[in-house]
Amino acid sequence: MSVNSGSRHDEDTRRRAAEMFGSGVGHKAVAGTLGLSASTVRKWHLTYRAIGAEGLLDTGRAHRGYDYETKLAAVRAVVEGGVTKAQAMERFGIASRTPLDRWCEAYREVGAEAPGPRPKGRPPGSKSRPVEPTRERGLERRVEKLEAESAYLKKSIALKAGKRSRTARRRRS
Repeated sequence: MSVNSGSRHDEDTRRRAAEMFGSGVGHKAVAGTLGLSASTVRKWHLTYRAIGAEGLLDTGRAHRGYDYETKLAAVRAVVEGGVTKAQAMERFGIASRTPLDRWCEAYREVGAEAPGPRPKGRPPGSKSRPVEPTRERGLERRVEKLEAESAYLKKSIALKAGKRSRTARRRRS
């Protein structure tokens, strides 16, 4: 039994599901037959209808990328055209419903620029190493540390002195 590292279910189970989908069996019956959750098999059925049996068997192995035009056309079909997400997946060859859901949400919030390409790499301003402090800043930190230490010691001495005076008063009584 070969296990797909990107999925919880092995390839044989997916292959059996694809064969059953091909013979016209619905997702609920396939879920019952294979002993899987109905929601998982429903997603598999949507993928099967969108990109076929090979796409279902390849699920989880490699990340599929979609160009901006495909994303925008699919989102507009769903949001403005009244097409269901399953129909949009079939029409535009989108393998999973999850990215389509994200694209639609972003389109509703931001507009047509939302499904566009994202910048690569780290965002500007994020540096892996902090800037070396100047000598002046290093001395300021040392002074702050020594002042805090001094204040702590003064407080400690005052607390001990107060404790001694209270115990001395109790002994006299």
